[in-house]
Amino acid sequence: MPFAHTTEAVRAWVHGWSASRGAAEPVPYGWGFTIDVGLHGHVMRHVLHSADEAIVRELTRRATAPGVWLKAFVAPETLEPWLAPGWHLAGGPGFLMSAALPATPARGPGRVPEGYEMTTWTRGGVTRALVRRSADGAFAARGQIAVTGHTAVVDQVETDAAHQRRGLGRLVMHELMEAGREQGAAACVLGATPEGRALYEATGWRVLAPLTSALRGPDPAGG
Repeated sequence: MPFAHTTEAVRAWVHGWSASRGAAEPVPYGWGFTIDVGLHGHVMRHVLHSADEAIVRELTRRATAPGVWLKAFVAPETLEPWLAPGWHLAGGPGFLMSAALPATPARGPGRVPEGYEMTTWTRGGVTRALVRRSADGAFAARGQIAVTGHTAVVDQVETDAAHQRRGLGRLVMHELMEAGREQGAAACVLGATPEGRALYEATGWRVLAPLTSALRGPDPAGG
């Protein structure tokens, strides 16, 4: 198993996600972490490694400004009744997933499909892979990975709808995991959508826990 406990995977995900997105260093608390993100609509986020009704109620009661997110590793139907007024579930159901990285280079999915080209680069500790159509440079797929010590977070994996079912997602995942291995990571973690889960499971990942998001919306009184 890449992680002995889900709490370890959550910690790895929080720190790797922050590095990947250029967010502030996570601030630890007994219940989890708070991260300043600094974007419109995503000002900050709380990540609870052990979701508890009392903690969720208190955090969501105190957060009254819009753009605050909360991430908890419970099912949506568990989290929703705990939220204070002004909060709602957002982003759909998700999953925390992990995978071990091999000590030696893994066999890849093959060459880049005909008609496409892939570019990779590393900057600020984050490695990115971009696949474009060769004829006109149109976007086809992408992803990135941030290594923090012996763990890494795969992030923002996406395949354009017009270019799906051509092996591009597998190609990007292989490239990112190889980059993580080369930089010394032994295990990876990510947050997946239901659509992405199938791709990740096909490449050796496994689900650790459900992942549910909630968002503090605008003040209905206009304040």
